[in-house]
Amino acid sequence: MEFQGLFPVWNKLTAAHQQLLSETTVPRTLGKGAVLHDGSADCAGLVLIKSGQLRAYILSEDGREITLYRLLDHDICLFSASCVMRSVQFEIMISAEKDSEVFILPPYIFKKVMEESAPLANYVNELMATRFSEVMWLIEQIMWKSVDKRLANFLLEEATLEDSDVLRLTHETIANHLGTAREVVTRMLRYFQNEGYVKLTRGAVEITDRSGMEELIDQ
Repeated sequence: MEFQGLFPVWNKLTAAHQQLLSETTVPRTLGKGAVLHDGSADCAGLVLIKSGQLRAYILSEDGREITLYRLLDHDICLFSASCVMRSVQFEIMISAEKDSEVFILPPYIFKKVMEESAPLANYVNELMATRFSEVMWLIEQIMWKSVDKRLANFLLEEATLEDSDVLRLTHETIANHLGTAREVVTRMLRYFQNEGYVKLTRGAVEITDRSGMEELIDQ
């Protein structure tokens, strides 16, 4: 699939804008672990994900991470072009969780077309609202839900993403996603194992009782 097929408003753009995007959008391959965007001072441009999986996260002053959301096949990464939107500045990191193929639209081209095209500007506003909703949902989870429920929800979501009940995740990696300490995750996973929800092996967590974890989340 070429990038035109990943651009939701492609058919609403003028022929001149379509030509400009076709001439300036470039493909890029990201290896697992590659950092695509490194805070508000960085400006990669608008990123369209052809395949793979990216992670948007923030860092605390002491280096602790917390995942904001994931970007999957055919998603669009807006905040990698945050420099275009001067009133919106985010210290968001974006890295590849899996080998990924993306298309990158340079920020100055993105800015030009967005200023001239109402369909693109409207789409960007809708996408921004969606991302803010995801971040607000995360804040609600952190404020009102206990760690055990957040951990259970994360493991079930991860199993859906990987299409497997065996998750190749270290306790440190899980802690980074949840924005908590590794020791907290280790203690909670051992509790989950005692309750029969999971089975722990070196470098992996196997979900053994989905329904039990779902009941825990709903309590």
